[in-house]
Amino acid sequence: MEALHKKIREEGIVLSDQVLKVDAFLNHQIDPALMKAIGDEFARLFADAGVTKIVTIEASGIAPAVMAGLNMGVPVIFARKHQSLTLTENLLSATVYSFTKQVESTVAISPRHLSSDDKVLIIDDFLANGKASQALISIIKQAGATVAGLGIVIEKSFQGGRAELDAQGYRVESLARVESLAGGVVTFK
Repeated sequence: MEALHKKIREEGIVLSDQVLKVDAFLNHQIDPALMKAIGDEFARLFADAGVTKIVTIEASGIAPAVMAGLNMGVPVIFARKHQSLTLTENLLSATVYSFTKQVESTVAISPRHLSSDDKVLIIDDFLANGKASQALISIIKQAGATVAGLGIVIEKSFQGGRAELDAQGYRVESLARVESLAGGVVTFK
């Protein structure tokens, strides 16, 4: 997706060989026009997948997930990282480790929002080691639902997340595949 590649080149900041900062348009400040284009592209890519729900993790996956959900006409559910007084009943949950935040979190979804009839599209801002994706897959399986595929805004292809998901037979569609961040330069695959 050329508009995304351009935005990464112009506004992304390489912090190390492992970390790409995209807070100017994706995970702190949001570029709504770009998110709409991203949502449209995910809707196009998964138009034939029979998606009934979209699942993401708060907070950075919400904007692209909502735009895809709007285009596809399906609800968007975000797995919460923080305990809530209103989210208490027999939660579907999994643990996920964040490389960039260096913390482990429990993410949860109410079972009222997922059922065995659902075909779920997972949308996330990044795919690196695949820990967030695996946590969401676990939650979807706990509900007895089916994973229709994974839509990733930015994939760090030099890390092992995609290989693991491919080995498990999941469809992964990444809009920008970063091959390297070496020397402070973003190289796309």
